[in-house]
Amino acid sequence: MALDVRRLLILRAVLRAGSITAAARDLGWTQPAVSQHLRALERDAGVPLLLRTSTGVTATEAGAALLGRADAVAAELHAAEEELAALAGLRAGRVRLQAFPSGAATLVPAAIEALARAHRGVTVGLEEAEPETSVPAVLAGDADLALAFAHDGPPADLGPLVWRPLLVEPVLLVTGPGRPAPSTLAALADEPWVGGCVRCRTHLLAACRAAGFEPALRHTTDDYVVVQNLVARGLGVTALPASALAAYRHPDVTVRPLAGLGERHVGVVHRVGADAVPATAALLSRLETVAAAGTSVRPVGVGAAD
Repeated sequence: MALDVRRLLILRAVLRAGSITAAARDLGWTQPAVSQHLRALERDAGVPLLLRTSTGVTATEAGAALLGRADAVAAELHAAEEELAALAGLRAGRVRLQAFPSGAATLVPAAIEALARAHRGVTVGLEEAEPETSVPAVLAGDADLALAFAHDGPPADLGPLVWRPLLVEPVLLVTGPGRPAPSTLAALADEPWVGGCVRCRTHLLAACRAAGFEPALRHTTDDYVVVQNLVARGLGVTALPASALAAYRHPDVTVRPLAGLGERHVGVVHRVGADAVPATAALLSRLETVAAAGTSVRPVGVGAAD
């Protein structure tokens, strides 16, 4: 049995779009042409790949298995395109980067700027996304790189993906103006708290529980600007990583280190071999350079910041 790669990618487009009509529109094809290729693929596979309903399509067990392979094919084809661009001396190329908000505000702009100065023909497509979204996007072939983070150590659930460490940064206590410095995290047990993104919130809950109390999460928001505005008005206390405070620092908040809040590991996630693709490797190099030059964070292997 020989499967047509083009038809595999059509299957991928259909399952991602949720319907044959939507996929045909995305591909710029007619609906009958897409349907014809799907029927041919099912004949080659010897089993049904799609369940067709009045509202769209879903994958059969065989279709889901092929979708995983199609994701890998799409990622490898993109890598091949980038490798061919290298033959032109990096005069062309495209890197798809997804990055969490504070990393997108601090590390990424300088890295993209440095890459643009060195290789004007290489473009970077940036999409803001938390690790819960960006890492699966790399696995699915929808992104080349994910700037991601994990608390108190590198992420342990990456499967076949590669973790490339960039820096380690402290998580800091942020309180309103005029507040006395707490001696321990437990001293804040009665305070209302402002929680951040899901991953940061989970880390905060674990830190507070380790200190012997359950924090009262009065407010939650993924936006570190909103977090600081709430804290500055005395509506709670919070913990933020150094890069979020480097991206934006409210003039009326007080920032202190506090034992028990831990640290955040920041790195880049990519597929095995992606760092050999010239455009991707060039952006990785710039991200490493920018991370190593940072003053508000501690690069991997370097002593703690003052």
